[in-house]
Amino acid sequence: MTYRNIRPILSIFFTLSFLALSSRALVAQTTDQKPPAAPEAPQEGSGAGDGGTAGSGNGGTGGGAPIQSDWSGVRPSLYNKGDQTFVISLGTIIPTVFFGSSGTFSSNLNVGGTGYLNYNYFINSNVSLGGEVGGMFAGTLGKNMLYMIPFGFRATYQFIAGRFEFPLSLTVGAASEGYLNEGYFGLFLKPSAAVYWRFSPEWSFGLSTGWWWVPQWLSDSSQNTYGNFLDISLAARYHF
Repeated sequence: MTYRNIRPILSIFFTLSFLALSSRALVAQTTDQKPPAAPEAPQEGSGAGDGGTAGSGNGGTGGGAPIQSDWSGVRPSLYNKGDQTFVISLGTIIPTVFFGSSGTFSSNLNVGGTGYLNYNYFINSNVSLGGEVGGMFAGTLGKNMLYMIPFGFRATYQFIAGRFEFPLSLTVGAASEGYLNEGYFGLFLKPSAAVYWRFSPEWSFGLSTGWWWVPQWLSDSSQNTYGNFLDISLAARYHF
């Protein structure tokens, strides 16, 4: 076989070899190329995030504004529903104005002594309901003694200013009265006011004053009388 006869065969061989090598090189080049890296997600809690370091949430120190509590302007009430107080008081009682169908008259009573106990149950931060029982005695110019034991239902509205408390109360009830061999049982009204200083969570101390209105209604209306007394007392209040 002459060269002229094999030249076409050689040409085809070299052409195919060249194409095979070119294809292999192209595949290798494509395999070696790495895909572009995906953009890195910002780390949670970084300085450009919600204002906190990683793991610290929204309230960290990464430059964000500090969290302010929604309760910063709320002041809790000193009293709540269900709170209770018990008061003991001792003081003096002063006879004031006595009058009847014929006008005012002298009671012939001296300044006497008084004391009372009361219980109060708060239905909200300012209002309490409860009861009161007390007693008083006062001597007369004739060296005799008037006794009175009042008791009743008590309603109170209280103001508070710092550690000072100002209860305003009304007691409505009845009183048993005794003088010599005579007795009387009838209506008793007592509006009162007090100021207490809160010494501790359990105790407060203060001054209390009340106006006693004590009518005597008899079968003979011309003999009806209306007595008025002023009490001034030192009081201690236990909170529970």
